[in-house]
Amino acid sequence: MQNPADIVKLRAQAASSIRQFFAERNVLEVMSPVLTPYGVTDPHLHSIEIDQAYSQASPSQRVFLRTSPEYVHKRLLSSGVGDLYELGPVFRGHESGRHHRNEFWMLEWYRLNWSWRQLADEVIELIRRLSPARDWTVEFRSWLSISEQDLGIDANSASLCALKSALDERLDAAPQALDHAELLDWWFASQVQPSFQAETLTVVYDYPASQAALARLKPDQPNWAERFEVFAGPLELANGYGELTEPDEQQRRFKLDNQRRKTLGLPQMPIDRTLLDAMQSGLPNCAGVAMGFERLLMAIFAMHTIDAACYP
Repeated sequence: MQNPADIVKLRAQAASSIRQFFAERNVLEVMSPVLTPYGVTDPHLHSIEIDQAYSQASPSQRVFLRTSPEYVHKRLLSSGVGDLYELGPVFRGHESGRHHRNEFWMLEWYRLNWSWRQLADEVIELIRRLSPARDWTVEFRSWLSISEQDLGIDANSASLCALKSALDERLDAAPQALDHAELLDWWFASQVQPSFQAETLTVVYDYPASQAALARLKPDQPNWAERFEVFAGPLELANGYGELTEPDEQQRRFKLDNQRRKTLGLPQMPIDRTLLDAMQSGLPNCAGVAMGFERLLMAIFAMHTIDAACYP
């Protein structure tokens, strides 16, 4: 275990290098509120609701700790702020383990009129800037090519029955009663991700539309989303999108999320109408990405747990 003082200095140095990286590129640093009246509808994320006694909210208003600064950033983008980034704390319930914590830092940034590929290249450039002693290999792999190589099929368009057949004996390890999208998630996280090679930054791109989250769909291939993820070995570092800019589609996805939450017995979440209003006024064409700060430190300094990269 490293000396606590060394961890504090390491974090400060990494944060300073990140700020220098963006200053050189004229990307504006912003600071958004940690408390929000809106959680997130994503059924895979759990917003932490706090007691109103600890906030300035009215008795009728719910208050959550932010899971991400994304919605605020998009309101700023819609107001004309331009390229921006933020480095700071976020909070997620029911997350603990070697790679997860309820509280961690997130680096999130947005680039106007950039493609997902330009942004992915910048993610790689940042990682290399922060780890000059590491000789990273970089691989770009489409989700479809991984599916065809590992399963022998296009798992996105395959029926649930065909997907289960392709998984064969591996399916015995999967949780029961998963739908098609959930089974794809399980397969990728448990079967594919652990196979990514050490000392390699793997960029997986063009995810199935069912996993689009807040990414736009490809105009000529609506079964696929402009989403990418960056992995250092098997460790997920960053999740990025060619951002969805259509408010009606965003509202539809919010509603679908809440319907799924109801099916899973999870509480339905309030929809962020201020985000929809901002998108209605005009969210500019942009690409955005979120990166776990502690996970980045884990990758750079070969740490085995996320706690090792956190304040003692």
